[in-house]
Amino acid sequence: MSSTPLSVLDLSPVPAGGTVGEALRNTIDLARRAEQFGYRRYWFAEHHFAPGVASAAPTVLIGQVAAATRHIRVGSGAVQLGHQTALTVVEQFGTLDALYPGRIDLGLGRSGQRRSEAARELAADAPPTAVEARVVDGLLIPPPFSFAKILATPRAALQAALLQQPGAQPPAFAEQVGDLLALLRGDYRDADGLDAHATPGEGADVQVWLLGSSGGESARLAGGLGLPFAANYHVSPATVLDAVRAYRTAFRPSATLAEPYVVVSADVVVASDDATARHLATPYGLWVHSIRSGRGAIPFPSPEQAAAHTWTQEDADLVADRVDTQFTGSPRTVTRQLRTLRDVTGADELLITTITHAHADRVDSYELLAKEWHG
Repeated sequence: MSSTPLSVLDLSPVPAGGTVGEALRNTIDLARRAEQFGYRRYWFAEHHFAPGVASAAPTVLIGQVAAATRHIRVGSGAVQLGHQTALTVVEQFGTLDALYPGRIDLGLGRSGQRRSEAARELAADAPPTAVEARVVDGLLIPPPFSFAKILATPRAALQAALLQQPGAQPPAFAEQVGDLLALLRGDYRDADGLDAHATPGEGADVQVWLLGSSGGESARLAGGLGLPFAANYHVSPATVLDAVRAYRTAFRPSATLAEPYVVVSADVVVASDDATARHLATPYGLWVHSIRSGRGAIPFPSPEQAAAHTWTQEDADLVADRVDTQFTGSPRTVTRQLRTLRDVTGADELLITTITHAHADRVDSYELLAKEWHG
């Protein structure tokens, strides 16, 4: 039995042969089930230009799921703040809080800022430093993967342009977060001392989080502001320990938290036995490959479709860190793996993301895990 809470991160995946409408209805069904299974939160990732992912508008989905459930917390993991203004986000989440008070989480992430960093990284033209995979107390920490080439492509530039007004440049992340918090508190002032007030939004009882994949700005800012932090093992397993270490080092007690609070994410597929779980997880590598090759997440293939795919060594290398760190197996197997992740990272909570081709298999995975985890 474990007292560590489990939560859900949902991308509203579209299966091969399915539709966006079906994916969204499956999300609402899964959220209801997750509440019954005892999960603490239900978060939505924000993804754009991905044929196989329907979670492009987290605030809309948060409202739909909050209306369909009774007590589970619902939120974003994360709003891409560089594509919106602080005021817009505060008004949206203030509206949600007014309708579903005390249940809304506002997770924030960097987006436009990362593209600028990617361009600088490529301009430096420094050869990557070779890093070997290592195992830390049973947890695999693979070599890091660089998103710089993907983020600096013409297609990524087009997508970024479509996500913001012409000529707009995202402000500094820390500045946006500061403005957002001030608007929520009701003490916003500009450089000339003029005040502004958000309605809805001011005084909203939303829980603000920062999400990050490394020991960079998001982790340090979350710590310095005394906010809870979510570290992405499922996106960037190579840097999860750097992220939680940087957050804890920077942490300063606040009105929100007296001590650091860390959620760590994990990709998971659970089935009745190890072999069945591995079979259901077969499409995962092909799906990750579609993202990392710059095409955007494809509709999630069936195991049979994935098994028919011919892999080159280059293809396999592109996704190895993600495939090797996906937790698959029976409830007992995955619970053991997740306890290792929790213990090594010191996570206070685990954020579980599960994608399978069949919706019923995804629901079963979350149910089997919850039953084993909570004993």
